[in-house]
Amino acid sequence: MSETASISTGIASRYATAVFDLATEDKALDALEADLATLEGALADSEDLRDLIASPIYSREDMQAGIAAVASAMGLGAIMSNTLKLMATKRRLFVVPQMAAALRGMIADHKGEVTADVVSAKALTKTQSDKLAKALKAAVGKDVKLNATVDEGIIGGLVVKVGSKMIDTSIRSKLNTLQNTMKEVG
Repeated sequence: MSETASISTGIASRYATAVFDLATEDKALDALEADLATLEGALADSEDLRDLIASPIYSREDMQAGIAAVASAMGLGAIMSNTLKLMATKRRLFVVPQMAAALRGMIADHKGEVTADVVSAKALTKTQSDKLAKALKAAVGKDVKLNATVDEGIIGGLVVKVGSKMIDTSIRSKLNTLQNTMKEVG
């Protein structure tokens, strides 16, 4: 890991820990989880917001005013809103995505859940998602929350990542393996 990424991860984890502890004290984890989903959705949808948090050209005052307006418009709770304002004051908004990921992990650990990233060639149906979650729960021993995405490039099958374990049953992977085997033979 590069030094810059390591520093960013450290900063993000400290903010995430502080936010998590505050929400736990106030018994507001459900509200924090809702705020987190709102914030992650806004980051995914808004290029302007991503620019605000990442660009060094904005002054502290502009960042504070901008993030305060965004937090208010999104209806974020006091804990998340105040944290974002503090991060703007300290010019640390660039770590918001890493902080959100760390918070998501802390909340999942607290609930006894684990997140599985699932990539499929086409969208999974509700029944397929439920069966997969049930099978993963049996294998992992915890409740599994699926983070499903679609990548038509895998042709068929699934790529499932739970923690540091990855299971790749995609057709693309099997074709690549077959191609490598044929290269070794010829």
